[in-house]
Amino acid sequence: VQLQASGGGLVQAGGSLRLSCTASGRPFSDYAMGWFRQALGKEREFVASIGWTGGPIYYTDSVKGRFTISRDNAKNTVYLQMNSLKPEDTAVYSCAFRKGKLPGTWEWEHDYWGQGTLVTVSS
Repeated sequence: VQLQASGGGLVQAGGSLRLSCTASGRPFSDYAMGWFRQALGKEREFVASIGWTGGPIYYTDSVKGRFTISRDNAKNTVYLQMNSLKPEDTAVYSCAFRKGKLPGTWEWEHDYWGQGTLVTVSS
């Protein structure tokens, strides 16, 4: 499985970005997807995840109400809509693939990872 993430960039605080991650390669009948991020000098952390059917959905507390994860299974793509961005959201965002229908929130639960896309939020 190959994962291709895109959509990162530079945005001012309060702005919005939408990240996309498309899965290709060996098909699986069911898979969940997640987004993680890693800020400079910090450990990678969970951001959001979504199950095969579009639910359940999980968010880390710091992004609830601001970020929305969604997916389009026909396009093998998961999205992360990020609104009201803050400087502390600055990080490299990576998408992750988890076999099975249910989403995870831990790194070890995910089987494949995409390359990161950098999100920079200026104050």
